Amino acid sequence: MKTSKKIWLCISGILLIALGVICIMRPDITLLSTAWILGLLTLFSGIFRMVFTFRTQAFMPNSASRILMALLEIFFGFFILFNIFGAAVSLPVMFAIWVIIEGISVAVQSFDYKKVGFPSWWAILLLGIVGAVLGFFGLKNLDVTAKTLTTLIGISIIVSGLAHIVALAGVNRFEKEVKNVVNQVNQTFKG
Repeated sequence: MKTSKKIWLCISGILLIALGVICIMRPDITLLSTAWILGLLTLFSGIFRMVFTFRTQAFMPNSASRILMALLEIFFGFFILFNIFGAAVSLPVMFAIWVIIEGISVAVQSFDYKKVGFPSWWAILLLGIVGAVLGFFGLKNLDVTAKTLTTLIGISIIVSGLAHIVALAGVNRFEKEVKNVVNQVNQTFKG
């Protein structure tokens, strides 16, 4: 790998670690940024879920719950994008409500999997119920939910930065081993 690429890999790792620390130390900025990104992702997720539902409704009965979830995601996506500051403040509430709705939706969809003969449909049902219950706990403790969200975001970014640095160490080690093998082969042919 070229030295310039190694330098950029190292710099990007360090910058990601710094960004992760900022996310943990500045939850307000993290919530604003997260609100904007979440708005885009939710909007696109709703659009893709709607397309998927229309393409699979012939063999996946009871598509009404999937259509409802897609419409809610599209609504939440637009709501977030047009009310960034309000969304950042209400992000913990919206997150908890979304988890509740998604959990209920997953639980309802588990019966579709049962109808088509999926043997582990009950696991999907159980996960949906657990998700809904966790959402209700999140509504009861909004400060904890907000701090948890920003901390998890920060930790995720720090881990990504560390992965860049570890990858750089791996590249350096790999290049060193290749160089040793080439040297051994050259010595074998010379001797």
